[in-house]
Amino acid sequence: MKIAVYCGASSGRTGGSYKHEASRLGEQMARQNIELVYGGSSVGLMGCVADAVLDAGGRVCGVMPKVLVEREQAHIGLSDLHVVEDMHQRKAVMMELADAFIALPGGTGTLEELFEVWAWRQIGIHHKAFGLLNIEGYYDHLLAFISHAADEEFIRDEYRDFLLVDNQPEGLLNKLTRVVPD
Repeated sequence: MKIAVYCGASSGRTGGSYKHEASRLGEQMARQNIELVYGGSSVGLMGCVADAVLDAGGRVCGVMPKVLVEREQAHIGLSDLHVVEDMHQRKAVMMELADAFIALPGGTGTLEELFEVWAWRQIGIHHKAFGLLNIEGYYDHLLAFISHAADEEFIRDEYRDFLLVDNQPEGLLNKLTRVVPD
């Protein structure tokens, strides 16, 4: 199994807990023989999760646009690195390679990737599982907004239920691996 992880090229303001949980996720992925597909960076939470998978003996595939190879510091120790033309191609390659998706804390890019995966699932482009690792309540406000949007009937309950959420790496991986595509 391959899981794409979307997360920040930053470690965040309180980086310690975010980095710790990103490392725990990477270790669990390697233990479960789950290959990491991610943005290819050596910095921030991206670098942290990749290092943890590699340190635990797992495989890591990075996908990075040419323009970000230097800016985000491409990770040189990966099992595989795809250098692509642009962000659109990055997302398409990651979507194709991955069997499921996880969003860790991150910024606009992470949110954009999560919502694209969600929208594509909603309209039937794929039937893959995806979820949020809600470290230290990072996504609590987003989850409240999603509930509000559902209450206001802008998101159907069945579409809201596509989004799996856990605050522990082990719990989220268990939820993701139990979802079987239609």
